[in-house]
Amino acid sequence: MIFRDATLDDLPLVVEIYNSTIASRLVTADLEPVSVESKLAWFHQHNAEFRPLWMVGDSQKNTIGWVSFQDFYGRPAYQKTAEISIYIHPDYRGKGFGREILKHSIKRCSDLGIENLLAFIFAHNLPSLTLFEKFGFELWANLKNIAELDSEKRSLIILGKTIKD
Repeated sequence: MIFRDATLDDLPLVVEIYNSTIASRLVTADLEPVSVESKLAWFHQHNAEFRPLWMVGDSQKNTIGWVSFQDFYGRPAYQKTAEISIYIHPDYRGKGFGREILKHSIKRCSDLGIENLLAFIFAHNLPSLTLFEKFGFELWANLKNIAELDSEKRSLIILGKTIKD
């Protein structure tokens, strides 16, 4: 797999992949597709040195998905803690790419100054919970019934991992 920093030209594909997950009600709390314009500020919050947004592809230049690191809570004291998000293109889901992306991302955390990595996952998203737990993520919070998806209350799990050099 090839990881590269996303460019503004990648944003339409980032949004397309993101939007492809909304209907499942497993991955995101967005209920309707988002626009490229609505994600511009989010895109510009990323930077290669500290909070990257990586496009992930194969050797034939097909896009497998993307991974991003975001600030946690946005205050200076939390600088060494980041949230990770992984989104896989529909054609590549369920084929082990999430595992490889997470493995690579964890290895890069020290270079990015990240000591604590968080994953925000719906409690009913068992595939994602299982994936992160296989990499040593532990339950750090269970926010019960804080989301409503199609008139059904859903809980948000925060898994965390302390990164060791």
